[in-house]
Amino acid sequence: MVETDDVEIMEIDEPTSESSKCNQQKSLKSNVPWIEKYRPQTFSDIVGNEDTVQRLSVFAKHGNCPNIIIAGPPGVGKTTTILCFAKILLGPSFKDAVLELNASNERGIDVVRNKIKMFAQKKVNLPAGKHKIIILDEADSMTDGAQQALRRTMEIYSSTTRFALACNNSEKIIEPIQSRCAMIRYGKLTDAEVLAKVLDICKKENVSYTDDGLEAIIFTSQGDMRQALNNLQSTVNGFNHVNSENVFKVCDEPHPLLVQNMLETCTQGDISKAYGILKHLWDLGYSPEDIIINIFRVAKNLDIDESLKLEFIKSIGLTHLGMVNGISSLLQLNSLIAKLCRIALDRKKT
Repeated sequence: MVETDDVEIMEIDEPTSESSKCNQQKSLKSNVPWIEKYRPQTFSDIVGNEDTVQRLSVFAKHGNCPNIIIAGPPGVGKTTTILCFAKILLGPSFKDAVLELNASNERGIDVVRNKIKMFAQKKVNLPAGKHKIIILDEADSMTDGAQQALRRTMEIYSSTTRFALACNNSEKIIEPIQSRCAMIRYGKLTDAEVLAKVLDICKKENVSYTDDGLEAIIFTSQGDMRQALNNLQSTVNGFNHVNSENVFKVCDEPHPLLVQNMLETCTQGDISKAYGILKHLWDLGYSPEDIIINIFRVAKNLDIDESLKLEFIKSIGLTHLGMVNGISSLLQLNSLIAKLCRIALDRKKT
């Protein structure tokens, strides 16, 4: 009886332990940020910049790639592209033959002289035409001394090592390094490209959404895929439903419909009503920078005469310049509203 009881207990314990392991794995997967969970692993999964991605895929297939610099705005897939490139080029040797350094690492001259140089000297067995790869993310944050030391390292170990640099501003990379690398420039993703990826993830995650909610995700991302996915996941976790109201609550940005209403009131020359909307936005606690940035975003797509739109954008830009220089107050925004109303009234008179 004791033996049979023991057997029965074992039979009950085994499936429960397996089920607990499965539940742990599921919970781990569900806790992964979507930007990592859906990070592209192959070139075909990368969204946007098809021509430049195609060039890199050719390098990955044939090997013997040059040193490369990928420059572009944040969230367009620069680091993802380099990682896909290294995985396809090196295959199973990826872990041993790749050194990745990003902005969180110390990026002074000592790192170049020690860590990067030591890795470049390291011997790794690779097929013919394949090289070790050193990935420097946010390379434009490196000091001038580190960049000067790096250019010599690139020359000495060119037979065994290739460098892949990702940066936002290529102008901050010194000319000697730029001349040693193939320059690849990325542009912002289009609204259609971001929308297609967001819709795909919504289907996979069974997200409840409305059309205006997706429009809000696109508006807040401004061509940044990372921002779009972060905003989407934050809205889903916070409200379990993606609509415009929830998205702007999570992103904490002035609602574009309010800003649009304010600008349309300015086109009619009604300064009192326009000021009332601006005061409402200010009372909600938004900073002057947040308000002026959204005014510019909405003004670009405003359905008004093109010449009037250009005058509006010029005044908005000058006000934004003043805020960047430290003159940020409600008075500056009031002055902008007055200028826009005057421009619209002067245009009507003529």
